[in-house]
Amino acid sequence: MNMTLQERARFIDAIQLGLGEGTLQIGEAVRRLRVEVTGLHQSQFARMCKISVRTLVHIEHGEGNQTLKSLNAVFKPFGLQMGVVKARRTKAGV
Repeated sequence: MNMTLQERARFIDAIQLGLGEGTLQIGEAVRRLRVEVTGLHQSQFARMCKISVRTLVHIEHGEGNQTLKSLNAVFKPFGLQMGVVKARRTKAGV
């Protein structure tokens, strides 16, 4: 919204880090990016990403079984895409 380019880059990096570490869920990440970076309503953001509002709502609420295409569509405006990261080990070593 009123972020400088540097603030925006740091915010997106922090979101990316949270997703990679598993401390941030995909839906929350998408909602925060939409609200805090773009300031757009769900309908506006969905239109921009060329997905339905229903799909965006499901993504943001962590519901349904989203496609990789839909997830990439919502991350693309921020220069991000879905990928594979090394799994964190649990205390049991699994």
